This record gives sequence, structure tokens and C-alpha cells, in this order.
Amino acid sequence: MYNKMILGIAAMFMAGSAQAGDVAAGEKLFQQRCRACHMIQADDGTAIQKGGRTGPNLYGVIGRVAGSEEGYRYKDSIVEAGQKGLTWDEASLEAYVQDPSGFLKEYLDDSGARSGMTFKLKKGMEDVYAYLASVSE
Repeated sequence: MYNKMILGIAAMFMAGSAQAGDVAAGEKLFQQRCRACHMIQADDGTAIQKGGRTGPNLYGVIGRVAGSEEGYRYKDSIVEAGQKGLTWDEASLEAYVQDPSGFLKEYLDDSGARSGMTFKLKKGMEDVYAYLASVSE
């Protein structure tokens, strides 16, 4: 019972922190730092953010199993992380974007794990998360 209470409090905290992000600032940061590699395209083909195809489409990334976007060829480590239960929420996405390969090494307990994403976003991830959440609903 104590564990359920702690998990409930943690879930409320996580929901509240997503709301703390600034959607407009996240959109600007996405345009400056993310769209060179990523696009956001709705399931019906509507382009929300035109961008590169080096990285997967980020439409609906919140709540998505890691390494599971259809039509995108992922590195083995991110697919393995998804198979082991990694689903993108605020905490996991923020940690991943700050150090993609480091995150996978720790998550998979594998010093050889590698990410296809070499870029690291050190600041503003809560805003980018709020923006991604706002365009994925």
C-alpha cells in the first residue's frame, strides 16, 4: 500500500511537471535544435513541423514504446530498450535527450549500448516535452 501511495504521488508530480513546461518556448527550441533531424507529422500526413528524416517522426512520441515508430530504422540498443519496457514519458525522454548513449548504457546495463542520436540537449527539455505533448494529442 505504501508503494502504491508513493507511485501515485510520483505520477501526480510528473503530470504537474509537464504542465510546468512552456509550450511556446518548446516549439522555438524544437525549431532551433531538433527539426534538423526530426519532423512532426500527424498520422493523416499533416506536417506539424517540417524537418529532417535522420531521426524518427516525433508525432505521438509521448507514451510510445522506444524504438517502435513504424518505417524508421533504429539502432539495436534503442529497440532492445523498448523490448525491455522503455516507454517515453517526461523523465525517460529528458534523461535520454541529455545523453542518449549514456542513458541506454545505464538502462540496458550494457557498456556497449549505442544510440543513433549523437545530439545532446542539456537545457529546456521540459519545454520541448510540453511542446511534443501538445502536438501529439
